[in-house]
Amino acid sequence: QVQLVESGGGLVQVGGSLRLSCAATSVRTFSTMGWFRQAPGKEREFVAAIRFVSGATRYADSVKGRFTILRDNAKNTVYLQMNSLTPGDTAVYYCARDPRPRLAIGIEETLYESWGQGTQVTVSS
Repeated sequence: QVQLVESGGGLVQVGGSLRLSCAATSVRTFSTMGWFRQAPGKEREFVAAIRFVSGATRYADSVKGRFTILRDNAKNTVYLQMNSLTPGDTAVYYCARDPRPRLAIGIEETLYESWGQGTQVTVSS
């Protein structure tokens, strides 16, 4: 059973930056690692994902140009660099793994498993 541990959340002002980390105990060759977030009173939504081997990425439209997903294969770690943060980015951020090979990176949370415990990101105005 793969375990994922998120870290790096916190309180930041509008326009600020944060870098989230997601460390995995193991990553299969064809894994895709994704970041999702859930704001109070809202459903969990896709943020970004990366193919661990190829480095191919996919982003939600709401974060394109502001967030960057990165991975460190040697450390089995995925990062989410978040810049130009707005109050709308306030949420609990989760990482998860899609272990199956797919033609395209999926954005549906039902494709992902081994969810981390989440890390809170709060953007104050």
